[in-house]
Amino acid sequence: MATVELTKENFDQTVSENPFVLIDFWAGWCRPCLQFAPVYEKASEANPDLVFAKVDTEAQQELAAAFQITSIPTLMIVRDQVAIFAQPGALPEAALTDLIGQARSLDMEEVRAKIAALQQDGQAGTAQA
Repeated sequence: MATVELTKENFDQTVSENPFVLIDFWAGWCRPCLQFAPVYEKASEANPDLVFAKVDTEAQQELAAAFQITSIPTLMIVRDQVAIFAQPGALPEAALTDLIGQARSLDMEEVRAKIAALQQDGQAGTAQA
């Protein structure tokens, strides 16, 4: 599958309509971004069932700001509309392959339960304050 260019106009739709989205926040002037691009493209070809997307942080500054992107490249993985990974830095091919495998194996019901528990703890802490 070809890499999808994300903008503020299509971001929500892309993430809500696809159960597994990898997002590369990058810029054309960023040398590590350009070095990571072929690794990312190769991973997209090896995983045609996943959506690989890119956000040009220069053209989409509002989107980059919304996700507090302060260093590029930053890779984010969204599964079932939950951001399960976000980390700056260009990954080598083996690390990206391993990361995709780990993300695939996550039990999203367990992830949602942990998020709900954290939110409940946060609300309890707020009530006590």
